[in-house]
Amino acid sequence: MIRTAAAVLVAVTALSAVTACSDSSDSTSGTGSDGASGKVSGRVTVFAAASLEESFEALGERFEKRYPGTEVGFSFGGSDSLAASITGGAPADVFASASPKTMKIVTDSGGASGEPVTFVRNRLEIATLPGNPDGIASLDDLAEPGLKVVLCDRSVPCGAAARTALDAGGVRLTPVSYEQDVKSALTKVELKEADAALVYRTDVRAAGDKVEGVEFPESSKAVNDYPIALLKDAPNARAAEAFIDLVRSEEGRQVLTRAGFLAP
Repeated sequence: MIRTAAAVLVAVTALSAVTACSDSSDSTSGTGSDGASGKVSGRVTVFAAASLEESFEALGERFEKRYPGTEVGFSFGGSDSLAASITGGAPADVFASASPKTMKIVTDSGGASGEPVTFVRNRLEIATLPGNPDGIASLDDLAEPGLKVVLCDRSVPCGAAARTALDAGGVRLTPVSYEQDVKSALTKVELKEADAALVYRTDVRAAGDKVEGVEFPESSKAVNDYPIALLKDAPNARAAEAFIDLVRSEEGRQVLTRAGFLAP
């Protein structure tokens, strides 16, 4: 009887130890709804289109709170420049582009791990000075003599989208400058160096009362898909996967749609 009781006690103790180890492992695994396996820690570096700046910074803060001990670093800019940096060997974990065309630069070079996934879409608006003093009501109005208009360079997604929209409306204009990313184009209006710019509606919204947005029907012809991808040589692939999962989650979608992005 005594030997039997002792054996049972040993078995219970061993089972408790195994359970405790399992609980400890689960508490540090960082799995959860994001689906990333293993502990999520360290720095994750995200290269992202300039138009994603406000939304991704908000998601970065949420990510760091969800996974204590992590840090999200961002590099925002024109998608073509970011793609060139990645193919040139710049260390990064995630690439979020403003168009499939610029993402293809990375995938064609073998720089992506798996297929990129479209997570949001975006469309253009006309950004004007507050109060719209020039009375801009349509895409045609941008061709008015004396009106200073800024476009993104054709090599970047916002510039390619602007050219598509202008062609769809049969509008011909000569901008006062071509900018390398959408934030630079918008800044020209904010600083009153231009009367209007063709930018993404998300950037108009992010600028608040610094500019006023004017919608136009031709923008439906130039909607950009935004793909995101884990990079092949990601220094921190586990954290990168968790960040991508957050971006694509319902929580991430809510942040992005509040910023004006469209569902894919």
